[in-house]
Amino acid sequence: MKDPAQQLDEFVADSCNVKTQFFANERERVVEAALKVADRLRQGNKILLFGNGGSAADAQHIAAEFVGRFIPDRPALPALSLSVDPSGVTAIANDYGYDQVFARQIEAFGREGDVAIGISTSGNSPNVLQALKTARELDMYTIGFTGESGGKMWNLVDVLFRVPSTRTPRIQETHIVLGHILAELTDRELYPTAYDE
Repeated sequence: MKDPAQQLDEFVADSCNVKTQFFANERERVVEAALKVADRLRQGNKILLFGNGGSAADAQHIAAEFVGRFIPDRPALPALSLSVDPSGVTAIANDYGYDQVFARQIEAFGREGDVAIGISTSGNSPNVLQALKTARELDMYTIGFTGESGGKMWNLVDVLFRVPSTRTPRIQETHIVLGHILAELTDRELYPTAYDE
């Protein structure tokens, strides 16, 4: 059996390696997506984020970075996590089925030009896929965060970010770094002088 300290070193090395590989492969597309998100926000649109479990927590975390502030003070940016209303989520799940909990909210709150960010480590979560389909029908800009295979997200998003791992912890760790980087790049594009202070 491996020593716990050795295991820790292996976990950290694996996490760092996955992130390094991901951002080396996706560098240009991350910048392109951030510029597109900034442009949509500049035009008065909003961001809707959704996922299950740890991905729901990531969606909530990323939304908070836009609504609050990421680093410097600046005006609030419109972003909403679709898992934060338990009454709405459970009512939709009860009346329409769990696969509709995000799609129904996209239908209610999404508008042409908005940004939809679906997060699923497998790329196969039915409720995330259905929400992305609905977002595409509304002509929203769609982004998928997923793992190595991409699952069924492939044809449902404008840009698909696949983390090069099959291990859920490594995928989720990279997703939150990606969320932070998108938030900061968007911030810097919209409010460059805020970062000069």
